[in-house]
Amino acid sequence: MTAPADLEALLAFLPCATPQGWIDAALKQQSLLLIDHANCEKKAAATAMSLIHRHTDQPDLMSKMSRLAREELRHFEQVLGLMRKRHIVYSPVTASRYAGSLHALVRKRDPGRLVDTLLLGALIEARSCERFAALAPHLDAELSKFYFSLLKSESRHFLDYLTLARSYAGVEEIDERLCIFRDCEQGLIESEDQELRFHSGVPLAA
Repeated sequence: MTAPADLEALLAFLPCATPQGWIDAALKQQSLLLIDHANCEKKAAATAMSLIHRHTDQPDLMSKMSRLAREELRHFEQVLGLMRKRHIVYSPVTASRYAGSLHALVRKRDPGRLVDTLLLGALIEARSCERFAALAPHLDAELSKFYFSLLKSESRHFLDYLTLARSYAGVEEIDERLCIFRDCEQGLIESEDQELRFHSGVPLAA
C-alpha cells in the first residue's frame, strides 16, 4: 500500500512530526489506540453535523460536511468491526487535552468562529493522517491496510476544511490564525501527556 500523492503537502501543513516516543507507545497499546480512534471518528462526524446545523445558509459547506460526516461514521463502524474481531471492549476513556486546548483558541462569534473551526478541522485531520502514515508500516497486515486506506479520505477532509476556511477569510487572516493554532498544536504534540490517546503528546508511561 502507498500513501496518496498529496500527503507531502499535508505533512508540510503541520508544525512538527509526531515524536518517536508516541509511536513506540502507541504500538505497545494498540487496543487503547483503537478505542480512542473510534472516539475520534465519532467526534469528527459530530463536528461536521454541528457545522451543518449552524450554517444552513452555506450550501457548499453543507454538501462537504454531509459527505464528511457519512465517511467519518463509516470509519467509526470499521473501527468497531476491527475491535470486535480482536475482542476489544469499547470501554470509556477520558478525552485528551488536544482538542480542548485547540478549541479554547476559537473565536466566539461568527464569521471568526466558523473560520477558526474549519482551520482546526484541517489541522486535526492533517495530524490524524500523519499518525496513520507513521503507524501503518509497523502494524499487522489487516490494521496496516486499514490505516493506509484511511489516508485518501482523511487527506481529502483536510483539503475540504482548508478550502472552506479560505473561502470565508483572506490570506492574511488565515495565516495569522494558523500561526496561533500551529504553535499550540506543536506544544501539545511535543510535550508529555499523562496517558496515550490518538492525538496526545508522548505519554509519561512510555
